[in-house]
Amino acid sequence: MTFLTALLPVIILVGLGQLLARWQIIAADGWLAIDQICYRVLFPALIVVTLARAPFDHAPWQVMGVLFLTQLGMGAIGLLALPLMHVSQKYTRPAVGSIIQSNVRWNTFIALSISGSLYGEAGLALIAIAAAAMIPTANILSIYAFIYFGETAHGQQPKPIQALAGNPLVIACTIGAALNITGLTPSGPLKEALDLLAAGSIGLGLLAAGAGINLPALWQSGARTALWSAVRLIFMPLIALALGLLMDLDSLQLACIVIATGVPTAVNGFILSRQLGGDATLSANLIAVQTVFSMITLPLIFWLIPS
Repeated sequence: MTFLTALLPVIILVGLGQLLARWQIIAADGWLAIDQICYRVLFPALIVVTLARAPFDHAPWQVMGVLFLTQLGMGAIGLLALPLMHVSQKYTRPAVGSIIQSNVRWNTFIALSISGSLYGEAGLALIAIAAAAMIPTANILSIYAFIYFGETAHGQQPKPIQALAGNPLVIACTIGAALNITGLTPSGPLKEALDLLAAGSIGLGLLAAGAGINLPALWQSGARTALWSAVRLIFMPLIALALGLLMDLDSLQLACIVIATGVPTAVNGFILSRQLGGDATLSANLIAVQTVFSMITLPLIFWLIPS
C-alpha cells in the first residue's frame, strides 16, 4: 500500500495535465511558457535546496559510489538504442537522447515519499545523500546525451563544456554543492523563497509532463516505450542491488538504493528533452508508463533485498 499511496498523487497530476491539454484550458503556447519557468527557475531552485541540505558530513560514500556506477551503466545501456536506428524509423537521434536520459534519471519526490513512509528520518537522510550523488550525474549525462543526439546537435560540432557551463540545472548543482560545503545554507526570506519555488516545481512539472503525453503516439510506439520502460524499471534497481551487495551495504542502505533506482524516471526529463532537442513525446510517454508500472516492479524487486 505504501508504494501505491506514494505513486497515486503523481498519476493523478499527470492525468490532470493531459486533460487540461486535451480540453485546451491552457493553450499550447502556455505550456511552452510553463516549460521555460520549470526549466530555468523552479527545477534549479529545487536542486539548490536539495543539495544544500544533503548530509554530506556523514555520507556513506559507498552508497553514493554504487548509485554513480549504476547511472553510468544505465547510460551505457541506453546506447544500445543506436543500432536500432537502422532497423526502425521510430529510433531517431533525438529518441536515443531521450532513452539515455530516461535511463539515468529518477523521481526524487516519489523516492522521498516511500523512504520516509518506510524508514522515517533514517530513510529520508539516505535518499538525500542519494540525491547529492544522482542529481548532478543525471543532469550531466542527460545534457551530454542531448548535445550529441538532440535535434539541434545533429550535424553540428558539439561543445559539451560550454553547454554544461551554461545549463541552469548544472549551475544549480554547483551552487547547491557549494552552499553545502561552505555551510552557507540560505535562511530567512531567501530560504522561504527558494522553498516556495522548489515546491512549485513538483506540481507544474507533473502537469507539464501530462500535457506532453501524446496518446495516439503512445499506442503507435507502444513496443518502444514498453521496452525501454522495462529496461529502466528492472535493470536499474537490479544493477544497484548487485553492486550494493558487492559493497556489503547494510539492509537499510540496500533498501534505499533500490527505492532510489526503482522509482520511475524524473518528471523534469520531459521539460529538458523539449528544451534540448530530444524526443519530448517519447520522454513524456516513458514517464507516464514508468509511473504506472513502477507500482508493480518496485515492490517485486524490493522483496529481493536480503533481510
